[in-house]
Order: sequence, then C-alpha cells, then structure tokens
Amino acid sequence: MFTFTNTHILVEEFDYVEPEAPQAVAAALAEYGDQARLMAGGTDLLVQMKLERRSPTCVVGLRRVPSLRRVEYERGLEIGAAASVRRVGTAAVVRERYTALAEACQAFSTVQIMVMATVGGNLCNASPAADTAPPLLAFDARLRLVSPSMTREVPLDRFFTGPGRTVLAAAEFVESVWVPPPEGPTGSAFLKVGRVAADISKVCVAVKLVREGARVRDCRVALGAVAPTPRRAVRAEAVLVEEPLTARVVEEAARLAREEIEPITDVRSTAAYRRYVAGVLVQDGLRRAWARAGGGDIQ
Repeated sequence: MFTFTNTHILVEEFDYVEPEAPQAVAAALAEYGDQARLMAGGTDLLVQMKLERRSPTCVVGLRRVPSLRRVEYERGLEIGAAASVRRVGTAAVVRERYTALAEACQAFSTVQIMVMATVGGNLCNASPAADTAPPLLAFDARLRLVSPSMTREVPLDRFFTGPGRTVLAAAEFVESVWVPPPEGPTGSAFLKVGRVAADISKVCVAVKLVREGARVRDCRVALGAVAPTPRRAVRAEAVLVEEPLTARVVEEAARLAREEIEPITDVRSTAAYRRYVAGVLVQDGLRRAWARAGGGDIQ
C-alpha cells in the first residue's frame, strides 16, 4: 500500500494573522500557544505544511513589522530576524566588515530562495547545516528574544540545544541579531561543500581572525553540518593565538578541528569524508582570512 502526499496545496485550515509590532507578534504566539507558527519567507514552513508534516492552527505573518526587516550598522550590525538572506548578503557593510557572513548568504541555495528566506528563520530552524550560523558564531553574534513579559539577549553559541531545538521559550521569538563591530585588522571567510550549488552543506566553515603583526590576536573557527548543532572549534582557536601564524600552526589547528567535531554518515556524505573536508576547509579559511586581514601568504 502506498501513501501519496499532495505537495501543491495546503490541506488543513488555519488562521492567519499579521501583527504590526514585535509585542503583537509575541501576543499572537501566546494566544495560540504551541499550535502557532511564525512565517517570514515561508521557504521551510510552507513546504512542511504542504507535506502535512506540520499543521499549525495559526500562522503569524511577519511582513507588516518593518523593524524585523532592518539591516543597519551603528556600533555593530543589527539584523532584523525577517531580513532576507539576499538583503543581508548584498548589504555593503556586511560585504566590507563581515565578509564571511556575506559569503554564506551568497552560497545560500538559489537566488529565489535567498530572496524569500530569512536569517532569523535559518537560525530558528536550528539545522546543524544552517549556512548563516557558522559566520554569526564566528562574529560572536547575540540574539534579542521577545516574549509578552520580557526581552532578553542570548549569545548565539548558547541558542542551539540540538537538531531542530533552541532555547526559545513558549510565546518567545527572535526579534533581531546583533553582531559586534570588528576590532583591529580583521579578516574572515566562509567556505562550503555541498552535493550541488543549491544544496545544503555537507560541511561548512567560517573563520574570523584579528591580526597583530605576525600573530593572531583573536580568532574564531565555526563549523556546520558536522555535529548536532553548529559549533566553534575552541581548541583550534586556542592554538592559533599562541605563536606567530605559520603553515605548521594552521595544520595543527585543522587537526584539532577534526577532533572536535562529531560528523555523521547520511544521504549527503559519510562521516569520514566530512571529518577530512572539515580540516581542509579550516586551513583554506584561515589562509583566506589572514590574507584579508593584511597578513599576506602564510609560510
């Protein structure tokens, strides 16, 4: 016996509301409880609803809340949760100051998906392979969470709790992402390997470093699709700031990064391949970020 699912229509009936302020969004989530779902671009939610994997009783649309679409820079980068991946990736300040994030947005599936998908949605889906997560981890991003009773900030590295799971409480949503300003000669890079250009990552890596002469003063190395959540390679980071940056140090950082991850074998790749490629991408990312920080070639 075969079961066919109609992928072209929405089968279940549901309420649709469009609040006009962040607090009204939180109020709508509180009213409908765990049967409510937020929709910004809908690139994931609508697919899941058509496949009958999700059947919310209320969809809360975010298009009438202008502040959720902002991309602004003043003492740091402020990204509204409903800002499109395309808008973030093409913003001049992101390309110039947060290059790894711009590269992640430009590697994000097809142009059609980039235009509709949002940074907030990409993070809140909590996929281990979320492309925007590693660069935002590398830049020490913080999330502003809003509920009917309070507003709080959470570092991104404490936001993910597992595949598809976050620290979001009932009736709470991500209003914005804040990224601190770069300090000193900073370079960053994002690299991704997928089956095809429009596919999600088999492995992705983001690197951000601050150069001080021949040394790395500060560094972040973050990886996606190689563990239950996007994560930083903290042991690799530590070795990079101990001595002048050389090819030997870069190789050691890559080795440590391979040891820190927990890749799995699935339909997209094997664990062994992911572990090997993660090290290669860490090395390439470090070399690219160092050059962008004005350090030249690593010998």
